[in-house]
Amino acid sequence: FCASDNVDIMKIGYWLAATAAASCAPCSNALSFSRVKSMTRSNFIQSTASVIFFSDIAGSSPACAADKDKMQQNPRYVESEVQMKYGDDSKGNPRTRGVFVRKFTGDSTPYSFPTSQISLVKEWPESPPFTPKDFFRADEGDDENFYTLPRLVYHIDEPAVASLTQYYRANIQPGSSVLDICSSWVSHYPLEFKDNMKRISATGMNPLEMMANDQLTDYEARNLNVNPTLPYEDNSFDVVTCVVSIDYLIKPIEILKEARRVLKPGGKVIISQSNRCFPSKAISMWLNMNDRQHLELINGYLQYAGFGKAQAYDITASVPGESFNNPMFIVEVTK
Repeated sequence: FCASDNVDIMKIGYWLAATAAASCAPCSNALSFSRVKSMTRSNFIQSTASVIFFSDIAGSSPACAADKDKMQQNPRYVESEVQMKYGDDSKGNPRTRGVFVRKFTGDSTPYSFPTSQISLVKEWPESPPFTPKDFFRADEGDDENFYTLPRLVYHIDEPAVASLTQYYRANIQPGSSVLDICSSWVSHYPLEFKDNMKRISATGMNPLEMMANDQLTDYEARNLNVNPTLPYEDNSFDVVTCVVSIDYLIKPIEILKEARRVLKPGGKVIISQSNRCFPSKAISMWLNMNDRQHLELINGYLQYAGFGKAQAYDITASVPGESFNNPMFIVEVTK
């Protein structure tokens, strides 16, 4: 299944999910999130609010003098203290758990970020050639049940996150209105995007994860496999991003048509993809393809959604002394 190679984050995430399953079964609606600016150890121990608290331990640095210096001046990680309490109702038996989570900023790393273009050569027929079995998934159960518990973990490793962050910095202009679909507790945007973008909106499966995403201006929980529409007006955004999630969509063409609708003329879609996934939730034909075929498939989706031919890039980070980090690819197209 998809997972970060960062063992500490994995342990935290699965401990958090296991705790939630054990503690919250009698009262499924007793969980909520909140971010606070600061939290002392005593506050953490004594607090009785039924929330999850996020407080920066190593917060973002002041605004950098120049964009090109941000990679070196920003912290490598932002760590937060997380408090979760369950059963906070008249019949509940409140239990409190706390963990630390670490966010990758994509900056101040030892990695380098080469970019190479990949030629997309597959000629797609006039009509989509896909069959229903292409979109079959091993787990056809309710996606909302699968994603009920917040997963405060990374599904790609730090070099892959960093390469995507640097790509966004180089290719999304300040002042843009940005939409992140299939979003979660992190969007992998550079730290400064929170301040220098006009708007960052998101849709995703889990509202608790998006509540923890402090870069978002607004968000709406939506199961795009059930309702493949976006709750925004036409021509609203300059950029639509989708991070390592296109493989879970059973109606990708309909959703990308929606992305095209909400994009302004000249706006672009940036779809990023690695080689990690939850195989039980990824569609059948995706699991039978290699990385190159995935890029061709995404290009096909985009063409059937009304876009022109896309551009594809390998932006996999170069890691000193390591050749087994997660790959990262981009498929990008302009409206």
